[in-house]
Amino acid sequence: MERLQKVLAHAGVASRRKCEEYITAGRVQVNEITITELGAKVDPLADVITVDGKPIKQQTLVYYVLNKPKGVITSITDPEGRQTVADYTKSIAERVYPVGRLDYDSEGLLLLTNDGELANLLTHPKHHVPKTYQVTVEGTPHGTLMDKLRNGIKLEDGMTAPAEVEYQDVNPERKEAVITITIYEGRNRQVRRMFDAIHFPVQRLKRIQFGSLQLDGLPRGKTRKLTPAQVKELRDSVLESHNVHKGTD
Repeated sequence: MERLQKVLAHAGVASRRKCEEYITAGRVQVNEITITELGAKVDPLADVITVDGKPIKQQTLVYYVLNKPKGVITSITDPEGRQTVADYTKSIAERVYPVGRLDYDSEGLLLLTNDGELANLLTHPKHHVPKTYQVTVEGTPHGTLMDKLRNGIKLEDGMTAPAEVEYQDVNPERKEAVITITIYEGRNRQVRRMFDAIHFPVQRLKRIQFGSLQLDGLPRGKTRKLTPAQVKELRDSVLESHNVHKGTD
């Protein structure tokens, strides 16, 4: 027997947190009985489970990395008709969803999967999954400003957690610098806001690593399927990051 929200997430319905919302909203039925309690347990092989009246399907779990181009929405649909990540996953037979977000003007590594359980692990704040970005900024921030980013900087929604920040390149002629920054949070447009706070606007933002995943030369707009070993490594990296940060919350 397993918790209902876990079974829904494994079936690719949505992330576990979103599945919990479906349950409490009365949208989930087990053997034709509406379940609204999050502690309910079910047998996914024997029980008939439906969401909004439609039976869930236990499906093969798949995992892909997409090198998201700039100007693409991290969503399956967009009411404004802009390009979404779904435009880059048409060759994938399973219905996959993006894990986490990259804003419209950002590019780089995005995980796509139908594994709602793993998606929840990767995006839950308590796990502190590292995300590394390559940032091009106007000008060259001096050392004390870089230290502010490293130690935590005050934004309108509170202090940021310590980050890892390093120079990668400085171009005096173009008056810009390339910096890598690793953060352990997932606030909206956080990296851009951190650099805005020290008055060095971001010109280009590219995510190059998420947990143990790296782009590894994947061309822009292309996807790559993860191997079982890579998926295991990703899961292990989440647990490792959680253990490292345990007690700091």
